Amino acid sequence: MTLTNNLKLLRKKKNLTQEVLASAIGISRSKLAGYELNVNPPLDTLVKISDTLGVSVDILLREDLSSYSEYKLRELLETDQFLRGRKLRILATTVDDQGRELIEVVSQRAKASYLAGFADPEYISELPRFALPFLPTDKKHRVFQVDGDSMLPIPDGAWIVCEYVDDWLTVKNGERYVIVTEQDGVTFKLAYNRIQSDQKLLLCSANPIYPPFEVEIGQVREIWKYRLAMS
Repeated sequence: MTLTNNLKLLRKKKNLTQEVLASAIGISRSKLAGYELNVNPPLDTLVKISDTLGVSVDILLREDLSSYSEYKLRELLETDQFLRGRKLRILATTVDDQGRELIEVVSQRAKASYLAGFADPEYISELPRFALPFLPTDKKHRVFQVDGDSMLPIPDGAWIVCEYVDDWLTVKNGERYVIVTEQDGVTFKLAYNRIQSDQKLLLCSANPIYPPFEVEIGQVREIWKYRLAMS
């Protein structure tokens, strides 16, 4: 069975004992041993296995990883995590006294330090924050202040409400996103998804005087989808 073989292979590739992997997944060692023999795990456990091992459920079920070369297997493990942003999925957030998530505000001044602090709960807790009752509660939102005239008609200084993108492969061509990268920090652009073909995003300005540029997906730290602007 492909899943059985892949599970055992990946566990050994990552130098994990059955006990350690079972603990990370939240199951008993005996259950994991059964999955490595011939027992099919339930769907929720399969998803946890996928997240813990860093590969998609589709790959676990469909691909025979034992047929992969050492290079191809290593490339798969690195690429599958980065393409979806899973390896960097540490989202610091704040809540009110009733446990409801608040919307943090990243001003033009705060952008300079955001790249260093976006995953730091203490840094995020020091940002101004508020609530908008009409936004969906099952999504995480953050407000960024626009810097410059590259995204007209949204003007310099406007505040934009954005929704956190959990899966980077869902980025839609020609739509507006805030992209946080190692090289450029916080950038508001039109994005074109070239992740699967080139492992890159093409970022374009709405103002044609600014040339488009590409960013390697390995440089991306967060992606936020534009929802609405407030002057």
